[in-house]
Amino acid sequence: MSMTKKKPWLRIGELAAQADLNPKTIRYYEKIGLLPAPQRSPAGYRLYDPAECERLEFILRAKAIGLTLEEIGEILTVRGRGEPPCERVLALLDDKIDAVNQQVQALSAFGQELVALREEAEEVMQANGGICRIIEHYTPAPSNQAIRAKARALRPLGGR
Repeated sequence: MSMTKKKPWLRIGELAAQADLNPKTIRYYEKIGLLPAPQRSPAGYRLYDPAECERLEFILRAKAIGLTLEEIGEILTVRGRGEPPCERVLALLDDKIDAVNQQVQALSAFGQELVALREEAEEVMQANGGICRIIEHYTPAPSNQAIRAKARALRPLGGR
């Protein structure tokens, strides 16, 4: 008499606990296609293959390096077609590196602007009127305005 072992399906709470995620997050990932639709029990409970823990770990690691959920979805789609997604990952990483470098430039330029403002502040502080002559006297450098606007547009690197 052969005994076939039943697959150890996980309910959403168990999967969430193993992945250290909120069950709502798992349902969201399912809704947007990052996780395949799970099997259902006769009572309607979601039943996940334990291998989904690995997929969730991949998603969390990808988010940690700044990839968006959309980008992660692209990678999973490529992999799902049986193709290696590493070329796409390299391109995404190049984009992230460029964005970080632009933010570093913007922050450096803004830091220099603040240093210059600080140096001028003591002269301006003595004048009367207004709320704070230091800030009222400040005029952003045109080149820094464009850089800061670009940096604001790049925020956040990782997001949903």
